[in-house]
Amino acid sequence: MALFTPTEITDNYAKASIAKAESPAWRLFLLAVAAGVFIGLGAVTSSTAAHALENAGMVRLVSGLIFPIGLMMVILLGTELFTGNALMVTAAVSGRISWKLLLRNWGIVFLGNLAGAVVLAALMAFFGQLNIGGGDLAVYTAKVAAAKNGLPWMNAFVLGIFCNLMVCVAVYLANTAQDTAGKLLAIFFPIMGFVLAGFEHCVADMYYVPAGIFAYMNPAYTGMIDAAGINVALLNFGDFIFANLIPVTLGNIVGGVAVGLVMYACHGTKRDSRK
Repeated sequence: MALFTPTEITDNYAKASIAKAESPAWRLFLLAVAAGVFIGLGAVTSSTAAHALENAGMVRLVSGLIFPIGLMMVILLGTELFTGNALMVTAAVSGRISWKLLLRNWGIVFLGNLAGAVVLAALMAFFGQLNIGGGDLAVYTAKVAAAKNGLPWMNAFVLGIFCNLMVCVAVYLANTAQDTAGKLLAIFFPIMGFVLAGFEHCVADMYYVPAGIFAYMNPAYTGMIDAAGINVALLNFGDFIFANLIPVTLGNIVGGVAVGLVMYACHGTKRDSRK
C-alpha cells in the first residue's frame, strides 16, 4: 500500500487538528489521562526490564526497545498526548484553528497527561509493582527520579528539545503509513532513539519522577533507598516541577513546534481555509 507523501501528512495532520482543538473539554481530558497512563506504562515496563542491569548502555538499550509501546498505544487508540500535540501549530499557522483553541488544547491535555501518569505512579509505588527484585526496582525508580531532578535547568531544556523533535518525527512517520504494522514500525525507531540518547520527555517524566518520590515515601522501600546512597534530597515535588517539569516541557514545546513549522513551511499547502 502506498505511503502518504510529506505534503499529504502535513495537510492531513493540520485538518485533523481542527477536531482535536474543538473537542469538548471532558473528552480531551479523558483521552489525555489515558495517554498519560499509556506513556507511564511504557516507563513501567521498560524500567522493570532494565532495573537489574549494571551496564548503562544496556540499560538504555533495553529501555529503548520496550518504551515505544507507550506511544504505540497513544497513536493507535487516538488518545491525546501533549508532546505530539505540539504539531497542532501547523493548524494554527495555516488558519484552520485559532491560537486560543491551540492553547486550550495544550492546557487541558497537559493536565490530563499529568493526572494519568501521577496516579499510575502512585499505584505502582504503593501497591507492590516495585517489589520486583526484592525492592530493587523501587531503588532503581528512586535513582532515576533523583537523576532527572538533579539535571541542570538548561540541560533539561535542551534534552527536552531533542526528545520532542524525535517524538514528533515519529508521529509524522506513523501518519505516512496506512496500515497498523507500518505505523508501529514508524513509531518504534525514533522513540527507541530518544530513550537511548537519554533525552527528556515531560509526560514520561510525569511518571518517572513521581514514582521515585512515592517509592521513597513508601516505608517498605525507604530504608533500601537510603542505603543505596541516592541523593534523596532531590526526591520532592518542588524539584520535580521547577527543575524538571518546567524546563523539559518548554524544551518539548520548542522541539515539537520546530518540527511542525519546518514541515508546514516546506510541505504544507498554504491556505487559510478549513477545507
